[in-house]
Amino acid sequence: MTSLSVRSAKPTTIRTDAVVIGVTNTMKRLAAAGPGRSVQDAFGRGFVPMLASLGFEAKPGQVASLPSAHVIRSPVVVVVGLGDEGSLDHESLRRAAAIGVKAVTNAVSVALALPTDGAADVRAVGEGALLGLYAFDRYRADPAVDRPGDVVLVTEDARHKDVKAAVTTAETVARAVNLARDWVNTPSCDLTPQLFAAAITDHKSDAKVAVRVLDDKTLAKQGCGGILGVGRGSDNPPRLVGLEYSPRRPKAHLALVGKGITFDSGGLSLKTGPGMMTMKCDMSGAAAVVAATYAIAELGLPVKVSAYAPLAENMPSGTATRPGDVLTMRSGATVEVHNTDAEGRLVLADALDMATETDADVIVDVATLTGACVVALGTRTAGVLSNDERLHARLPEIAGRAGEPMWSLPIPEEMKTKVTSSQLADLRQHNPEPYGGTLFAAAFLREFVKDRRWVHIDIAGPAFNDHEAHGYTPKGGTGAAVRTLVRLAQEAADGALSPG
Repeated sequence: MTSLSVRSAKPTTIRTDAVVIGVTNTMKRLAAAGPGRSVQDAFGRGFVPMLASLGFEAKPGQVASLPSAHVIRSPVVVVVGLGDEGSLDHESLRRAAAIGVKAVTNAVSVALALPTDGAADVRAVGEGALLGLYAFDRYRADPAVDRPGDVVLVTEDARHKDVKAAVTTAETVARAVNLARDWVNTPSCDLTPQLFAAAITDHKSDAKVAVRVLDDKTLAKQGCGGILGVGRGSDNPPRLVGLEYSPRRPKAHLALVGKGITFDSGGLSLKTGPGMMTMKCDMSGAAAVVAATYAIAELGLPVKVSAYAPLAENMPSGTATRPGDVLTMRSGATVEVHNTDAEGRLVLADALDMATETDADVIVDVATLTGACVVALGTRTAGVLSNDERLHARLPEIAGRAGEPMWSLPIPEEMKTKVTSSQLADLRQHNPEPYGGTLFAAAFLREFVKDRRWVHIDIAGPAFNDHEAHGYTPKGGTGAAVRTLVRLAQEAADGALSPG
């Protein structure tokens, strides 16, 4: 991954192949912001007319490349629009940094001279740059190499400890997001449950994270009927990966659970052909909780983490679970299966039951769970549902500070009646009506968390970008929820998870 550093050098004299500056619209006049002002001064009166001739209006997302003509040391100046003066926030900085570095070509190094006012801004710029430079080219004969290897953040506060720590945090978080992206983008043939479990176990990290893998025989001994029921139609047996990060004197304890369906055909309730094309992404929740756990440990946060990644491949065959079958879950509850394409809640149920056996302050599960959530919130916003009012309100706020849009959805009381409406078993697996699918799924999961404080994040929309890249979000796997989980752990260390 591209290296990230911070320096107090001047943008006009720094030795890099390109300098990225930000320009705002101030009283209907273009003006460079922050350290970029010195670059504008070096160009003189011709700077604004030059941008205007290119149709540059400082709108967010706009970018223009200018030859420096030796007025500054770097040969190229990349100008990024920051919008109207006063509208800049951390998310704007992330996007501006990503757009700026992606506009740099044939360069080994690039300096980002964007406006930063403290460590939080520096972290946002660093995250945006490293996330924006991501590319998945493992399967290409000619991998992309036209990316700068060194990104330098220019700020007068470069020597401050909190700024240096912000750069380290940005690198760690971006590395975790990009790890999750790599796993999501890997074809299912190369990421079966066994291979995914091996990839998690073999992941190189300096952090002290204990990893254990439960195979299908051990899962059977533990009575994990949900995981086994989903995976029994495949030639690739299921696994469950558990991770444990135990710092000294933890200030909080998080239990993280991530859905890990390495390929979802829909089982006997078969999806359409086009509907299967992106179903390698159905393990995005597992990728997120594993990557976040490693990041939390690498940052040395004083928060204990117990993570669970139930991994299975949902395939049709003569041994596959049938609609109408009854499964006995690890908790002892029986579940009548109505739709084998609603398999994620089954593997999560067993893992959530495991999570309740920890002393965690909060259980968080992350899953590409329902198409209904995409209908409700679109492709860029995740849904948040919970059995705890405080968590229900706080998590979208925490996600917003991390730069990930999330929106609270309810679990209406009538959903419990629907979940328990099976004539054969304790619980019904699928919604009997064609609406409220996200709410029903959350109500089903709630049956397995006992009296624990729990929050469910449905990332069905933002986990995989099937459209064009935008900002720092690439086409394909996005690494959704990783930043939110890391941010949650950071704020948990400051008491954010207290029930009061």
